[in-house]
Amino acid sequence: MSLTITSDSELLVQFRNPDTKEKAYTSLIKKYQEKLYWHIRRMVVDHDDANDVLQNVLIRVWNGLQNFREDSQLYTWLYRIATNECLTFLEQQKKKSAVSFSDVESGLSNKIKADQHFDPNKLEWKLQLAIQQLPDKQRIVFGLRYYDEMPYEEMSRVLETSEGALKASYHHAVKKIEDYMLNH
Repeated sequence: MSLTITSDSELLVQFRNPDTKEKAYTSLIKKYQEKLYWHIRRMVVDHDDANDVLQNVLIRVWNGLQNFREDSQLYTWLYRIATNECLTFLEQQKKKSAVSFSDVESGLSNKIKADQHFDPNKLEWKLQLAIQQLPDKQRIVFGLRYYDEMPYEEMSRVLETSEGALKASYHHAVKKIEDYMLNH
């Protein structure tokens, strides 16, 4: 049996057929789960939190896929759901802790430092700490551009923001990360 990768449009057709709905959903999850996980993980840092958020995303996808209008690419829609779930999760963390956002940010930094492989002298760890210093929106834009290499045009559909604003956010994020890396 040959392994073929089904296109998103084929998966959507299969999802809308009651006989192949679950199989199509499983194929869709296999196709996008890892990318979504890492997008979420970069936002919420902790593996368990990322898994929780991902589960919420997958539930929303299952519930909303039937009504997906195909105005955008499927992965754009999936990233939008994941991004919104991350922002909701981070908002809830802020409210739960009833502390300032800087305390939540330092909490994320502490989670990074608590990793058993953490080495403050390694560049990738410094980068992770620098990214955690960014405001939510800049962190999302930086992650989508730097890690996912998403074009600004696609990002503007995911985040529903103009390309110019995204370019400015990315530029500011890079500048803040550079400053952090030079001074820490």
